[in-house]
Amino acid sequence: MRIIVTGASGVLGSAIYAAYKSAGHTVLGLAHLRPTDELRQLDLLDSAEVERVFSEFKPDWVIHCAAERRPDVAEKDPEGARRLNAVLPAHLAQISKALKFTLVYISTDYVFDGTSPPYTPSALTNPVNLYGRTKRDGELAVLGVVGSKTVILRVPVLYGPAPKNSDSAVNILLDVVTDQSGKEYKMDHYATRYPTNVLDIADFLVRLSALPSSRPIPPILHYSGGEPFTKYEMCLVFARILGLPHKHIVADAEPPKGDAATTRPRDCQLYTRETEDLMEGYGSLGWTPFEEWWESYLKTKQ
Repeated sequence: MRIIVTGASGVLGSAIYAAYKSAGHTVLGLAHLRPTDELRQLDLLDSAEVERVFSEFKPDWVIHCAAERRPDVAEKDPEGARRLNAVLPAHLAQISKALKFTLVYISTDYVFDGTSPPYTPSALTNPVNLYGRTKRDGELAVLGVVGSKTVILRVPVLYGPAPKNSDSAVNILLDVVTDQSGKEYKMDHYATRYPTNVLDIADFLVRLSALPSSRPIPPILHYSGGEPFTKYEMCLVFARILGLPHKHIVADAEPPKGDAATTRPRDCQLYTRETEDLMEGYGSLGWTPFEEWWESYLKTKQ
């Protein structure tokens, strides 16, 4: 198959790009800010150039990972976040309709308000921050292009191999744990997250795109790790693995206060039974236990 991966220099995109390549597919990785010898630089907001590149490559599947994923940044530049997270996916869905490829739009658990988990794919969305609203609008935009083959894949907070810890809201907690300078950190112990490994998602997508046509894919799927953690609890895991003291990390169990940039839902657990049923006979969801993966990964980094 011929695959395009947008945002292929990011934590998720790079894992998906590598997984499709290792599975023997012809893959075009697109990056805007961090192109490499392997990845092609492309501004996805340049509509004409995007149409030209896609038409030339003739993909069977496009995995759209590129997004403004940082809630605080989205809040400061709402128009920029809307263009990336809602307007651009609609354009890709239009190209999907014209070129007959399957578009996978990577969305987020933050389309939900976190008040009544777990959330099924058909549950009503009600995002509490601007980032979630732009991703919800992206979902509605791609679903609204009649005749396109589109799959929305909602995922929670992600972790995995990353060029910089700051590339992931989970990986960056390592920097907090290893900072033994005496600085104190207040760490969220209010919101429950379900950290999910990008390598698991990449493996799942390779298997998803290989399903026979006799097994139709629903328009919305959920993929999630199964273990609940607050950010404070993730820090404790890292401290235990690294054998470091963690007195400088103080649990903050209060609901976040302040401007909209800090608004986070309490528990957006994604219900994954539909995804498990779809993949029956083609491998399980296959998520990796959080502490087990980090223990192995950090050993190789020492």
